[in-house]
Amino acid sequence: MTASRGTVVAPAPRPGDHVRLVSPASFPSRELVAEAAAVLESWGLVVEIGTHALDRWGYMAGRDEDRLADLDDAFRDPAVRAVIATRGGAGAYRIADDLDFAAVRADPKPLVGFSDITALHLALWRHCGLAGIHGFLAGPRSAAATRRLLMDGEPAVLHRDPRAMTVEAEVPGAATGDLVGGNLGTVAHAVGAGLPSLAGTILFLEAERTIGLGQIDRQLTQLIRSGALDGVRGIALGRFPGFEDYTDRGWTLVDVFKDRLGSLGVPVLGGIDVGHGADPLSLPLGPLAVLDTAAGTLSVEPAVSSEDADPRFPRAKCEGLR
Repeated sequence: MTASRGTVVAPAPRPGDHVRLVSPASFPSRELVAEAAAVLESWGLVVEIGTHALDRWGYMAGRDEDRLADLDDAFRDPAVRAVIATRGGAGAYRIADDLDFAAVRADPKPLVGFSDITALHLALWRHCGLAGIHGFLAGPRSAAATRRLLMDGEPAVLHRDPRAMTVEAEVPGAATGDLVGGNLGTVAHAVGAGLPSLAGTILFLEAERTIGLGQIDRQLTQLIRSGALDGVRGIALGRFPGFEDYTDRGWTLVDVFKDRLGSLGVPVLGGIDVGHGADPLSLPLGPLAVLDTAAGTLSVEPAVSSEDADPRFPRAKCEGLR
């Protein structure tokens, strides 16, 4: 694959490096934080926990200013080589555009997280072009996938799961572009509130069922009617748990995808095993990707650089807004 259009790929953390656990969205349990720390320590990393990671303010991990302060502290600290969200939930969208992007530009480091953390991935890519990891630490398969992407600087090649219902919504073809996206609801809710241009990208989408088919229909329609999907080169569909056996007046999720995405005139690849649910795989966000429905693959360049360079003097620099 040729070089990306300017995505910043930070140095990979190495054994002995410090990483910071933060809670930019909902609050985690102490047990969840302890489990995440144990996984990271088993990789040889030194784990620090954000000051407010266990705070509670309603359904969020503390007030906006405190969650933001933990993120900014992690990105400003030269000893911290990766920032890892304890969980998603709700609240990251409230602080995403207030990050200290100057600090990120000065010393890029990868962010790991998914679900509501999609808001931060989008903001970091929009303002700094920074690659991150749609990743998870709970479950051996998820942890192993995240480790490979974070510490080994490996590209990701994800193969279609032929058993996934979204395979039936495929539109044949191939496409190349920077891979962006994450949780469908978070992407849709960013329309008019900081969603970066998706022109020239491959858009990855995943979601879990919280209401019904109308939830997905409304979000896809918002993206289409706002013009946000103009210029998108392809779409990769991840997990949509809860919709497997769900029908509404004769329609399934596949019908919604065919009706909404089929009119875009771009390839659609289904069955990517990334998203909500038990033990998912992980995925780089930001780097160049190739989507190929004939091969049934989504291939993505590394989210971090494994080159032998001092990570405290990164060579990657931000190239401005998107």
